[in-house]
Amino acid sequence: MLGGAKRVSLARLLKAAGRRMGREVEILSYELDETVPIACEGRIVKGVRWRDASILDDLCRVIERESVNIVLPFVDGAIEICSRLRERCPEMFIPVCGFDLAHAMFDKLKAARLFEEKGVAIPATYTADSCRFPAILKPREGSASKGIKVVSDREELLAAGCLDGYLLQEYIADREEYTVDCYVSVISGEVKCTVPRLRISTSGGEVDRTQTHRIPEMMAESEKILKSLGFAGPVTLQFLRDKATGRCMLMEINPRLGGGVVCSILAGADIAEMLLCESLGREARRCDDWRDGALMARYFSEVMF
Repeated sequence: MLGGAKRVSLARLLKAAGRRMGREVEILSYELDETVPIACEGRIVKGVRWRDASILDDLCRVIERESVNIVLPFVDGAIEICSRLRERCPEMFIPVCGFDLAHAMFDKLKAARLFEEKGVAIPATYTADSCRFPAILKPREGSASKGIKVVSDREELLAAGCLDGYLLQEYIADREEYTVDCYVSVISGEVKCTVPRLRISTSGGEVDRTQTHRIPEMMAESEKILKSLGFAGPVTLQFLRDKATGRCMLMEINPRLGGGVVCSILAGADIAEMLLCESLGREARRCDDWRDGALMARYFSEVMF
């Protein structure tokens, strides 16, 4: 795991999937801090920052020393690293998309332009001169909703400062937000699951209450997007639905496992098993019979050091 600090439940699910397959799964997590919760389910490997010039060399040393078989990114900064690492270690199972696509997903303006080119429905995107209010300003780089601003008029827009660092879009106040947990086979390129779930509430940018919803149109649109852009491995799509009009629009794509994927796995779309299966060279089975209406409620737990 790269940055798997809080992914205790997912580590347990990976171990359980391994046992069902007759395999023992050992968890290592590459972290800056050794006192993170994942230590209760695996070993911490203390590493360097994602932007450190030595990151790839350091990861290669860890992989060789620890006989690592699978590398998974769990934070945005690790995804491009994994894309580069896959080029350096082609024999490794590193289920991520190529570097150029990964890079585009972490510049919200570039991603929006790419989605528009592919004919994907997204919220209306403005320039400073064409802006209609209210509007939302999203930092081009960043995650967990940090730095987002809603502006109601031109005065507030100009007060935001230089707009080059933002994606400017229409703001839809009365909306629902959905995450779609997906897995795309790294062997065949086929989409193996698309599980929409409603983001009911979040804490610190991560979902803490979420429920699966079988929405055929959103599932079909997710599969179409994944195929047209060429993603591989676990992918998380974020949609919003305008409650007033019923419009469903793509907000962003994170080419990694989402924090709430545990809900989809426990609902029956076993992405953990898909990952292990494909790491062994066997194509994962498609799953469409996951449980609709499965509700996950999270709670805090403690790990003492």
